[in-house]
Amino acid sequence: MPKVRVLPAGVDLEVREGEAVAEAAWRQGYVWPTQCWGQADCMSCFTRIVDGELCAVPAEELELDAVRLKMAGRMRNDPLIRLACQLRCRGEGLVLEKKGFRPAEERDHNMAGEPVESGRA
Repeated sequence: MPKVRVLPAGVDLEVREGEAVAEAAWRQGYVWPTQCWGQADCMSCFTRIVDGELCAVPAEELELDAVRLKMAGRMRNDPLIRLACQLRCRGEGLVLEKKGFRPAEERDHNMAGEPVESGRA
């Protein structure tokens, strides 16, 4: 299972085949900021690829359109800015930067309004 490193937290996430990075974070008990829970709508989950760009599966039309139409200014033209709710990887070496990424706490809830488990998988 490929691992993705998230900075500045220094956490390695195990990402399943076909799983988006944000989904992997949620599954493992981390908060990855979002408001739309994987719909490529809110832009809250955006991340910057710091290293290992070739380990990222190329963005599909849904993500490309969302970034082009909804992302602010210069970030919309930066190929290293991706939406973690859509970003999938193909092998080891992907390093991302995401502010707001952190371990879940009791006050955090998933998209169904249920508490998020604070333990790691």
